[in-house]
Amino acid sequence: MDALLADLREFLANALPAWRAKWPNQDLWEAKLDWQRTMANGRWTTATWPEEFGGRGLGTMEMLAIEDVVAQYGAPQIPGMIGVKNVAPTLMRYGNEEQRKSVAKIANTDEFWCQGFSEPGAGSDLASLRTRAVIDGDEFVINGQKVWTSNGMYATHMQLLARTDPDAPKHKGISAIIVPINTPGLEVRPIKQINGGAEFAEVFFTDVRVPVANLIGPLHEGWNVTMNTLGHERAGVAVFAGRLEQRIRNLVEDVTKSDTVVSPIISDELAELYVESRVLGMMGRQMLAKIASGATPGSESSVIKMVWSELSQRVDTTVMELAGVDGITGDANDAKVGYLTARSATIAAGTSDIVKNIIGDRVLGLPRD
Repeated sequence: MDALLADLREFLANALPAWRAKWPNQDLWEAKLDWQRTMANGRWTTATWPEEFGGRGLGTMEMLAIEDVVAQYGAPQIPGMIGVKNVAPTLMRYGNEEQRKSVAKIANTDEFWCQGFSEPGAGSDLASLRTRAVIDGDEFVINGQKVWTSNGMYATHMQLLARTDPDAPKHKGISAIIVPINTPGLEVRPIKQINGGAEFAEVFFTDVRVPVANLIGPLHEGWNVTMNTLGHERAGVAVFAGRLEQRIRNLVEDVTKSDTVVSPIISDELAELYVESRVLGMMGRQMLAKIASGATPGSESSVIKMVWSELSQRVDTTVMELAGVDGITGDANDAKVGYLTARSATIAAGTSDIVKNIIGDRVLGLPRD
């Protein structure tokens, strides 16, 4: 492990300054893609992938250690997290030989993937989805709508969930299908966010035709494929917890070392953020250790997600308060954008209300009514 992390630190010490010098504006989409390619070339983005797919074959705990070092160096997150962490492992397990050719393209950004899961009325209750895919000869004909599709405006491909057997129980009769975004009949519209960006999109399917060969896994068994995908997402929640812990640690150190005079109220908030983030990070590491041992995480992923969401909002509120008038006027643009972006933390990947219901049901054993 020590040799591995020493190699990573050497890599970041050289690659990060070169990337920052190449891209003065690191918010550009091309700059973000370039960083992902840089990390992929070093096999750091794909460290947990099997070696035959261009990875290092490392385990969960090694992945956590790598993420900790990357966060310590202040390296940005790769933009193609969904493709690298969720879609690619799913294709490795369920994809056919042709579909698996996309794995390497996901790593080097030749293909950029999104997930067509949530729909109006079927967000947290994913099994209620109504988008239909009807077999017509050797093609699926798809009609329906997806919403809150992360990175939908940039994607080249979608891992779509659609109902292929409307008469089956709601967790059955669902199939996972690959849909190229440039397929005729598919329309992507941006969802404008309060921070001025459009990270999410809504996607409309009108008689969209794709080959039946684009089916991932068995027909009507898309729910099992999806559970595999979301299983990788659970590990990602723990990684995000570690990144937030490091961010808060950096914030406290920056305030402590600077000449900034802060009020007792903000000082207390910083102390609370620091303590709670350390606990959150420990919870994430415990969950990853559980995964590494071969066990299946239970409700702890829901607890981590809820705490991470609310802690994210609080830290960005504190950063905004530290910015003062500059944050309100927009002179401290990072603080303003961060504050506005954090509003979505308690909505994305399961609203806090839904997560609390899960915790109440599965952890506390509270009655549903």
